Amino acid sequence: MSVTKEVFGTAKDGRTVTAYSIKNEDGSMIRLIDYGAILQSVLVPDKNGKLRDTALGYDTVEPYETNPCYFGATIGRNGNRISGAAFSISGKQYRMTPNENGCNNLHSGPDGFEKRIWSAEAGTDSVRFTLHSRDGDQGFPGEADFAVTYSFTEDHVIRIHYEGTCNQDTVMNLTNHSYWNLNGEGCGLIKDHGLKINASAFTAVDAQSIPTGSIVSVEGTPFDFREMKKIGRDAGQTCEQLKNTGGYDHNFVLDHQHEGLRSAACARSDESGISLEVLTDQPGLQFYAGNFISGPKGKQGHEYAVHSGFALESQHYPDSVNQPDFEKPIVRAGEKYDTVTCYVFRSALQIG
Repeated sequence: MSVTKEVFGTAKDGRTVTAYSIKNEDGSMIRLIDYGAILQSVLVPDKNGKLRDTALGYDTVEPYETNPCYFGATIGRNGNRISGAAFSISGKQYRMTPNENGCNNLHSGPDGFEKRIWSAEAGTDSVRFTLHSRDGDQGFPGEADFAVTYSFTEDHVIRIHYEGTCNQDTVMNLTNHSYWNLNGEGCGLIKDHGLKINASAFTAVDAQSIPTGSIVSVEGTPFDFREMKKIGRDAGQTCEQLKNTGGYDHNFVLDHQHEGLRSAACARSDESGISLEVLTDQPGLQFYAGNFISGPKGKQGHEYAVHSGFALESQHYPDSVNQPDFEKPIVRAGEKYDTVTCYVFRSALQIG
């Protein structure tokens, strides 16, 4: 394994953005940038041994400074939505920026962790990014310190280790917002990808994508991915939940909760022979089918269309800080936030 460091570009404030590439013996590689602690590229072998970049993203800094789809981003302090852009801890209310539908908060607001340059330290097969978040940052209480460590193995496993501490009770619910196309970024749509999610239920949402509080069985619905099926197979069904979000953009209630790191989902492309398994210790997994992908051109000038990629985001349930029956993403003062999610890549070549 080797880690190399190079200049990726210059941010609009004049600061240098650095890229870190972790490469294994077969040439597989992940590239990270300190801007947003972003996972910029993931090159893994297909069934013919050819490397394909499976992560949507950009080749330069400038589009990451807008990054409307959050390609590859580390999201914090809270991933997903908070209703009314406000929450309470121990009876005290905290207000955030309403950056979705004029009233709710998405991914912590317009000044999220994905828009900041993190400190970075490279190891032999990993890069550790650290960030200080001041008291009141994005509306959250407490002086907080975060670390996100990416490692990459000879077996094509990306391990993401999130850590955090704070001097006040606060919300911590980080996630990674990579979009995957197992045929390669810029190589068409993902509707024919197979997907399996190890979840018997999902959290229903209203027309603003805020959970209603109901946990609904996937049985007999388009949300039943307990057996692998094509992403597009049931996406066109007449269903209020799909209508509310313009397609799949829902949190799945993972089976075998509180059992530590376990398999949450698996995706596969028959065309490339590449499969992706997600392991996590988190209670939820947001499956987003790229219903509103838009914005600047992607890598190599590729035009990313709707459904050009899909995201599988490990997390606490959306709006869980406000939902009385959901597990709270609150870390008490002096306690440690500590969670791991892995993305495991395999190819038909390896399996055979």
